[in-house]
Amino acid sequence: MQPVTRVSGTAYPWGQKNVDTDVIIPAHWLKTVTREGLGRGAFETVRAQTDNVFDDPRYAGAPILIAGDNFGCGSSREHAAWALADMGITAVIAPSFSDIFSGNAFKNGIVTVVLPQDAIDRLIEVAQDQPITVDLETMTVTTPYQDRFPFELDAFRRQCLMEGLDEVGLTLARDTQISKYEAGVAEHRPWMNGERAHAGIVVEGTGRT
Repeated sequence: MQPVTRVSGTAYPWGQKNVDTDVIIPAHWLKTVTREGLGRGAFETVRAQTDNVFDDPRYAGAPILIAGDNFGCGSSREHAAWALADMGITAVIAPSFSDIFSGNAFKNGIVTVVLPQDAIDRLIEVAQDQPITVDLETMTVTTPYQDRFPFELDAFRRQCLMEGLDEVGLTLARDTQISKYEAGVAEHRPWMNGERAHAGIVVEGTGRT
């Protein structure tokens, strides 16, 4: 997972409320087991409409999506986060998120920023022709017009995002402690590793150790 400290650029000024994961990535795209290429199917039903924001050349390749309340509701499919990441989105700003979607987004290096509706309205206005910046160091969303919206993020998730650590990375980062613990287990509780003879354990009725 790539470290994320600052996301800056154009933003999709969508603002749609109650967007479920089937809208983010339709069910017929779930046959794949790879994360690559899902961006083509992201918001497929929305893109079928004329003049949709996702096909507007002004926002091509935008790393930020500004959405409405309850973003990512519906089924728990992780493919929704995969699709957003594959289309280049690194941050989603909304008044609220589905808990499961928020967790999946975090595991895939996507920052979910919660801001009140008035801030969302202002960002949608600014994003029409100006970039937006999400800064995890200062925990703010800013605009060229000196707008500054502070947000909160779980400290653990913030650290993982900034260091680029997913669940595998977190485990590998503790390799020294894990190896030390396993060595201690092997020395003091060898029977846990199947080394009964070395432990001097007597097997009842046989006289054998």
